[in-house]
Amino acid sequence: MTNNQQVDLPYFDQLFADFAKGNTEAIKAFGLHVHWGYWANPALANGSVDDFATAAENLTRRVCDAGGAAHGQSILDCGCGFGGTIASLSDRFHHLQLTGVNIDNRQLERARDQVKPRNHNQIKFVQGDACQLSFADNSFDLVLAVECIFHFPSRERFFQEAWRVLKPGGKLAICDFVPQDFVSPLMKIGGTLLRPVIGNTYGQVDSTFTLSAYRQLAKNTGFKSLIEEDITANTIPTYPLLRRLQTETGNPESANSTFVTEIISRLGILRYLILSFQK
Repeated sequence: MTNNQQVDLPYFDQLFADFAKGNTEAIKAFGLHVHWGYWANPALANGSVDDFATAAENLTRRVCDAGGAAHGQSILDCGCGFGGTIASLSDRFHHLQLTGVNIDNRQLERARDQVKPRNHNQIKFVQGDACQLSFADNSFDLVLAVECIFHFPSRERFFQEAWRVLKPGGKLAICDFVPQDFVSPLMKIGGTLLRPVIGNTYGQVDSTFTLSAYRQLAKNTGFKSLIEEDITANTIPTYPLLRRLQTETGNPESANSTFVTEIISRLGILRYLILSFQK
């Protein structure tokens, strides 16, 4: 993908606009991590941006830990956004080879500006498609996709690429919005009906891939499933804060999209899962 090609990610367009206006709450909430938060005790969430920023870092750490992140590894973060996961890993571990991949060069430019290596780590950010990785076979100990796989053209192709670039015994760790199996047909119908609403905020999203489908995909690709953790309840405090920020920045349609997702998450129809697999 060349730098002048467009990426349909309306919420990133809004974030860049908010950053340009100097919106301090948007910068603090999403200037590094662009994903939901994790609260060990959701009842203690206080609705502040500082609290959310801590929760977002906590979610990143849980996904990395599910993948067995450790000192000295070579780690690939697909859909790396503004480099928050790379920064977190560089803060926690030493002697890492860290590579972030993203299809949107705007995000990579921000990542390069704000994320610098620490603890004898090496960092590089590469523009590219997570479903067509430019890396050699058996290159990485760990591949990550933190709350982004629903944007990828094909989960199947991404799993195949992750398998290819992982070393034997290497791990893949992701987090995703996963519907209950029994509501999957309804989710597909609902997704079609709600696509204009959701798409206007979050762009191309496919949240119809069930846990059973992930298990089958792992088996077909050759992965062994390691962790299946449902953290839906731990992410719920994200929604009220996100809706408030969207409303305050003059985006009622975005707030409505978030509200729809919140309701089906609170009802347990859509679950937030951390999944990890081993080659």
